[in-house]
Amino acid sequence: MGTIPVYPWRLAPDGLATFRQLRARGLRPGGQPVVAQLERPRRRRGPLLAYLYRVDLAKPVRPMTPAKRAALAKANAARRVCPNCRRDAGYRIPASLGMCTPCALPDVATAA
Repeated sequence: MGTIPVYPWRLAPDGLATFRQLRARGLRPGGQPVVAQLERPRRRRGPLLAYLYRVDLAKPVRPMTPAKRAALAKANAARRVCPNCRRDAGYRIPASLGMCTPCALPDVATAA
């Protein structure tokens, strides 16, 4: 089993793109394997790696259907409801808190 090539930041050959670069062009990997990695240097936690895909094998992004759009709206609405007080927080509740800010930090909410 061979290893895939690793290219330094901004030095990947033409014809290869990251997932985000494909999405910006309206494309998706389409089941193709990762052909290379892009290494971005970072000072503290080691290098950041991004997978590279071949642009010529990429497929167009599937269009959003009305059913998918409705399911996504329902899921996003559910993420706005606080499980503690059952109110719509008006924003997506962070997973780190698990509930709306007034419920998670009552001392801060009453001080303001």
